[in-house]
Amino acid sequence: MNRKETPQHVTKHNVFEDIGFSETEAAVLAMRVEIALEIKKFVERKQLTQAAAAKLFGVTQPKISNILKGHIEGFTIDYLVRMVSKAGKRPRVKFGRNNRSSQAAA
Repeated sequence: MNRKETPQHVTKHNVFEDIGFSETEAAVLAMRVEIALEIKKFVERKQLTQAAAAKLFGVTQPKISNILKGHIEGFTIDYLVRMVSKAGKRPRVKFGRNNRSSQAAA
């Protein structure tokens, strides 16, 4: 067999932690990505133009463009939650423990 094996990395928790972000920052990034993906899915499912989506969400077209491209650096969780709520979504927060936090608390 001449086929080379490609190394694989399986993330066990949060991809942002795997690439070096702190546990706290990784949690914030993951939450922002999850909300932005819901907005993107909504826009695609409704087949909205960026202009129509901007009007619906009460934001500018460039902001919609950034979200659809995954460029969410300038968006806070609060801002994204307000947007996704206008799409009829009700975000829920689910808390869980990871091993590091529970060990630190012990």
